[in-house]
Amino acid sequence: MNFFNTFRGRLLIVLACLLIATLGVQYFINYQNEERNRRFRERQEQALVAGIALGFNGMQSRDRLSDIVKQENQGFFEERVTSRIRDIIVINDKWQVYDSLNPDYQETEDENGNTVYKNLRDLPDLPPLQDADRLGADRVNFPNAGKPETEADEAEAHAIPIQTNQGRWYVMVLLKTNRAKAAWSAARPLVYTMMIFGVSTMITIFLVWRFTRPIANLSEAAKRIADGDLTVRVPHDRRSDEMGRLASRFNEMTAELEKKSELEAMLQEAEKSAVVGRLGSAIAHEIRNPLNYINLTLDHLRAKFAPEDAAKRRDFEKLTMQLKSEVARINQQITDFLSYSRPPKLNLSPTDVKRVVKDSLRIVEAEAREQNIKINFAENGGAPRVFGDAEYLRSVFNNLFINAVQSMATKGGNLNISIEPLDAYVKVEVADTGTGIPEENLAKIFEPYFSTKETGTGLGLAIVKRVIDEHRGIIGVESKLNEGTTFTVRLPKA
Repeated sequence: MNFFNTFRGRLLIVLACLLIATLGVQYFINYQNEERNRRFRERQEQALVAGIALGFNGMQSRDRLSDIVKQENQGFFEERVTSRIRDIIVINDKWQVYDSLNPDYQETEDENGNTVYKNLRDLPDLPPLQDADRLGADRVNFPNAGKPETEADEAEAHAIPIQTNQGRWYVMVLLKTNRAKAAWSAARPLVYTMMIFGVSTMITIFLVWRFTRPIANLSEAAKRIADGDLTVRVPHDRRSDEMGRLASRFNEMTAELEKKSELEAMLQEAEKSAVVGRLGSAIAHEIRNPLNYINLTLDHLRAKFAPEDAAKRRDFEKLTMQLKSEVARINQQITDFLSYSRPPKLNLSPTDVKRVVKDSLRIVEAEAREQNIKINFAENGGAPRVFGDAEYLRSVFNNLFINAVQSMATKGGNLNISIEPLDAYVKVEVADTGTGIPEENLAKIFEPYFSTKETGTGLGLAIVKRVIDEHRGIIGVESKLNEGTTFTVRLPKA
């Protein structure tokens, strides 16, 4: 039974059924055609026998053929049989028409009362004579002997010799025929055969298409995989044959390849991060030591070597503060680099995200007031706790708020923050009315070292994305140039 669940078994069954059905229909059509031809031949033979018998009776009787047909108790000459007879011509030994069903062929009387018979050769439009060669030397006396048959002929002639005491007479029976119908009868089996062949071909094409469709799907999927698309899957329509199993194994193989590719990418990323982290830590240590020395020296200079003159002191203080600011900026860039190169070690616990957001807002409130930026905070439906690390989340919102304020530094605007609970997440939306982000840069803003700022390291949003991913959250961005940018952060509920 397992064989019939296979592709070969099903195809064999279908083709066998198709063959049996085709042969069965062909046999039925041929049988019907043979029966039709047999009945036609029987009726023709009956009509021919009836015509000969009627002509023979006409030779022995003084009654005309047309009168004999009309006599009662003539079952042998019933309408069903004689309706196929077009004419019966009785020919005497002088090749004259002795009697006929056609009144135009019957004898007449001349002015002296003598009987005048029509000659056989004078009869017009006689149909072709069948089997004329069997008549021997008498063949030449029949004007329709050797006459070619055409599709326009509606009758055929049969001549039967009858030996009488007056010599050899002939009875010629003209039988009605329909050559167009006969041609259609001959062509009918071919037409039906072509119809059966056409239907069989269509069914075969459908079955071949259905059975080979999985192969085409596999070929297309293999091509896409060769092009690097490991997400492709082959639909197998829950088939239980070889094609279904092959498609299922192909999908399993593709899934494993995709998983392996993801693991390799993660491994490469981890190796790169580890190398960058180790290198960064060494470089950061070597850079921070002189930076600390510079910072301490600046403090010492400010305390011990400040000029006595008030104007010079102000310039001195300004320059030393600028130097300390630059040192602090370099220190911050080193901190960002180390934060990205080292995997974050989160201390996850139920966290009040509202408090974290408000703590981060304090960093930018003073700068926002100076730049005429209005901060709006909205809480929709309460703010459930999230499962996260407060310190790392604070750095996330610090980056987002600082970027938002910087984007509105030249013209002011609004910074809108909203918190809203969703099904399994808490959504925090940060929207500004700043310069916006060009559409071609939207896909790159979370990549490390990508920045549109002249002094930016390109690590701020990369760190934000990594922290959100480590929290198993989601971050998205929408922006329109010169209209503003909206960052949407979704964090899992505690």
